[in-house]
Amino acid sequence: MAYQHTNSKGQNYYLHSKDVRLRSGRNQRIYYFAREIKLGAMDGLPEGYMVIENKRTGLPILKKK
Repeated sequence: MAYQHTNSKGQNYYLHSKDVRLRSGRNQRIYYFAREIKLGAMDGLPEGYMVIENKRTGLPILKKK
């Protein structure tokens, strides 16, 4: 089951991760929220991160503790 966050507006978002290659050639894992469960959905929060919410749009964001 994918990690789900319900924002202050009552909308559900699901946490996803993806490995990307940067222009410098280095690989990095990115985390993002989507309204639907897609490929790359995560079961829980990565260790050392917490969810905050954009006050204006309600979009959830991962932030390091």
